[in-house]
Amino acid sequence: MTSLPTWWTTRNVRNKVVLVTGAARGIGAGLAERLAADGAKVALVGLEADEQQRVADRIGRAARSWQADVTDWKALQSAVDGVVEHFGGIDVVIANAGIATTGFVRSVDPEAFERVIEVDLLGVWRTFRVALPHVVDRKGYLLAISSLAAITHAPGMANYAAAKAGVEAFCNSLRAEVAHLGVKVGVAHPTWIRTDLVDSADAHPVFGKLRNSMPGPIGRTYPLDFALDRLQAGVRRRARTIHVPRWVGALKLFRTFLPPVVELGSRFRVPKADEAALADIARRGAREAAITGHGGRAAAEAARR
Repeated sequence: MTSLPTWWTTRNVRNKVVLVTGAARGIGAGLAERLAADGAKVALVGLEADEQQRVADRIGRAARSWQADVTDWKALQSAVDGVVEHFGGIDVVIANAGIATTGFVRSVDPEAFERVIEVDLLGVWRTFRVALPHVVDRKGYLLAISSLAAITHAPGMANYAAAKAGVEAFCNSLRAEVAHLGVKVGVAHPTWIRTDLVDSADAHPVFGKLRNSMPGPIGRTYPLDFALDRLQAGVRRRARTIHVPRWVGALKLFRTFLPPVVELGSRFRVPKADEAALADIARRGAREAAITGHGGRAAAEAARR
């Protein structure tokens, strides 16, 4: 029997087992639904058990949900073991779980600040490390969701930018380490996408205004389906990089010059925002002023257990 040509197999997820973290809503939930429609079996892994189960129920028999915190080694190992037992293996891992806070370094709640790095960077490392033996067995694909923030480092996003830049660097190193094992590694850089996380940031009394003052396409928010189209296509072809939209990739050519440009644009906006942030913290408390989105709240609660 003639084997399928490479161009077909690398663009087909039918009957592949895809593990997606942070699959309760937004990009994770949408991508799980898209890939299941392509014929994949999807394992949903995340903190928000009830919401994630609703996603699994919408998908049907091709999906199953496991509750796990991506910063918890034992919980992740248990979830991965459960996925392998149920589906027989893992072909693709999409490390999507991510949270964000709002706040300037000098006043942000320290616990909330560090939780972003734990989830967004260390969560990717832990997810990939635990799942990697199974992905190696199937010569599969690892995809981490980074961000435009890995390239353009805006004020009020120091922890998020550091974590997402770290994700990009981590994937670049890992790609070279596992190529000889037949495993491909990708990193995605979406800009602002209409999700719960971005909507929550936009609603923040201080940082929503700062975010909405970003000029041109860098400040534009794109529909979720637009991002899912690009990400779905990238997973199908096991892409090395996925830029959402494509102009994000072009920014990488100019990243050396971007920090001074950001600093210049922030010169007049940040002082007022800094004052407003201190007032907001005095009114609501540092922790409440920092948390963004349902996922961020769930992650903060998990860290306190």
